[in-house]
Amino acid sequence: MAGLLEGKRLLITGVLTEASIAFAAAKIAQQEGAQIVLSNFGRGLNLTKRIAKRLPSEPPVIELDVTDDEQLATLADRVRKHVDGLDGVLHAIGFAPQEALGDDFAATEWEPVSTAFHVSTWSFAALTHACLPLFGEKASVVGLDFDNSMTAWPVYGWMGVAKAGLESTSRYLARELGPKGVRVNLVAAGPLRSMAMKSIPGSAAFEDAWEQRAPLGWDVTDTEPSGRACVALLSDWFPSTTGELLHVDGGYHAVGA
Repeated sequence: MAGLLEGKRLLITGVLTEASIAFAAAKIAQQEGAQIVLSNFGRGLNLTKRIAKRLPSEPPVIELDVTDDEQLATLADRVRKHVDGLDGVLHAIGFAPQEALGDDFAATEWEPVSTAFHVSTWSFAALTHACLPLFGEKASVVGLDFDNSMTAWPVYGWMGVAKAGLESTSRYLARELGPKGVRVNLVAAGPLRSMAMKSIPGSAAFEDAWEQRAPLGWDVTDTEPSGRACVALLSDWFPSTTGELLHVDGGYHAVGA
């Protein structure tokens, strides 16, 4: 029986540790028949190369800093050294300096805020644009989110605003690229003990909230549900879904106090 992603070629960013949602997505994608390429940069590049060995089949790893215009411009050519095109991309990239996190929101200076937007918001469009030459008649772009559409979270600071911008960016990309056969969606996971979440001061408050309110319960160490959601959106099983924000949060988003 063919896997859900049989024959698909994917670029997956953000595989840093086994606690990464991107790692879970990469593992499941391979199990479902996909050929994948991973990316990272700087110190993270070596971490990704090491963690790649723990996947079912070790994939190639290329360097990609989404704030580097030259690396974005050459991305398609460098990906083609490993696969002859792409059917999907997982954007699992986000970063905000410590100065942009926490509760002193209004006093934050522009420089750390601009970094948060550059890496966490603008890069979603930039990565998608860089991959367009690799797409065929149909492709799927999936990004990772922490839903900020209607909520101001404690301690999340300007990262929350950057994520809200990511959600808006996904809708604009969906509108623009739909006629080209490109679907653009986001997966909004609940809090997980990834390196990204651990970098947020006071992030334990999120875990406590989910433990109390998520109707289905929530395991902060289990990335598989979020990885499965990414794989589903990268597959052909959602051919008419774009501009969507898919919650994988135990139902937390749907209930009140």
